[in-house]
Amino acid sequence: MRLYPLLFLLLLVAAALAVLVGSGDLGDPALRDTFLKLRGYRLTAAFVAGAALAVGGVVVQGLFRNPLASPSVLGTTAGASFGGQVALLAYGLAGAGSSFVVPEMIVPIGCFIGALGALAVLLLFLRITQDLLALLLTGFVLSALFLSLSAFVSSVAQETWELGRAVVSFSLGSVSGTGPRQLSFALPLIGIALVASWFWGRSLDLLLSGEEEAQAMGANVGAARWWSALWVSVLVAGAVSVGGNVGFVGLVVPHMLRPFAGTKHQRLIPAAALAGGIFLVACDVVARLIPSRSEIPLGVVTGLIGAPLFLLLLIRLRRERAYAVS
Repeated sequence: MRLYPLLFLLLLVAAALAVLVGSGDLGDPALRDTFLKLRGYRLTAAFVAGAALAVGGVVVQGLFRNPLASPSVLGTTAGASFGGQVALLAYGLAGAGSSFVVPEMIVPIGCFIGALGALAVLLLFLRITQDLLALLLTGFVLSALFLSLSAFVSSVAQETWELGRAVVSFSLGSVSGTGPRQLSFALPLIGIALVASWFWGRSLDLLLSGEEEAQAMGANVGAARWWSALWVSVLVAGAVSVGGNVGFVGLVVPHMLRPFAGTKHQRLIPAAALAGGIFLVACDVVARLIPSRSEIPLGVVTGLIGAPLFLLLLIRLRRERAYAVS
């Protein structure tokens, strides 16, 4: 079966499971519409977040010419997570009545502010130097800084039980509380970033051959880096705003797809959007199936599934290279 028909079939299966699996009863006519709406919001949030993270992974791996890169290497993932935690902490300490923003929008706005802050520092360094290693190290330092600040925020939030629980839950990832307002805020931004990433696909293809060769073939390397960092930041901020801190999607999904979709970014990006959405929806279904008094966080499930899967992919890649050499 061809790639895209298979992905659409898997999407239908995942969507059906996402609606039907979990606690709840469709047999009660009085609650059926509300139940389906909540499951629909959750399904949409998981798919959108997975698509954004997977495409972000494709773009970052093309930008650094490194299949081990993930969207988190730019530091914007940690920045978005820190921004969301700070927004939760500020809202909890100030009290609901003092907010000028609709409560449901506190976290999405905080995520985008945090991601834009990390992006501003990253772009500042891009103006100073065009060295990819410097860019990678800057992203690493930003990630370490924001992770430390996030740990500090979590410690402060433990002063109040409800606030501490909310901050920890957000940091572990979940789409269970996502509603229409969060989706209406994140969807347009993620949609624009997905389309823009696709348009930059040809430049990313040229960058795979090296910077000098890409420039010789007409690619604007500086612009490609600048815009790639921008759109990855938007994708990550949108994903974190609706799904919290979820890992491994942007790392595993591109690896799974390249043997079938190839390395051309304008073909790989749409496939990654579909596969990433399917992967995260499936992980959300698994989170509901694990027997527990409370639902297992989505970020924990993606790590438990993504890490072994990534190791298997690396082993297969190494074997293929060994056969090719022999």
